[in-house]
Amino acid sequence: MNISARNVFEGTITALSNGAVNAEVEVTTQGGDKIVAIVTEGSVKSLGLAIGQPAVAYTKAPWVMVVAGDSKIRFSTRNQLSGTVKRLTKGAVNSDVAIALAGGSVVHAVITNEAVLELGLKEGAPATALIKASHVVLGVPV
Repeated sequence: MNISARNVFEGTITALSNGAVNAEVEVTTQGGDKIVAIVTEGSVKSLGLAIGQPAVAYTKAPWVMVVAGDSKIRFSTRNQLSGTVKRLTKGAVNSDVAIALAGGSVVHAVITNEAVLELGLKEGAPATALIKASHVVLGVPV
């Protein structure tokens, strides 16, 4: 299957917290990177989500925010994925920022060229990708 989301994290469900309306689901990649998704309880049931089950977490690159360096600010964003800028691909208005994580995953963010300059992003620099758990879509193999 081809999908338009740049960020694809294959792994295993390692935590599942059910609620009245939504559930919090943690997917851990083979390298140990963790992505948390908020899904409806209906999705938990229809997808048959359970701890130990393989799953894939998807998020679109424009939904990813980037923090440069070591931030002194705490964020409410559930997914705070620190790593190193692996590649910057500049377009006419926006740039694709690829951040390599410790476990081997790569997170892509699409941000304005102006933001790249303001943040002082460059290859090899530390950066953190912020992804709201509600911006993560889960899929399971059939």
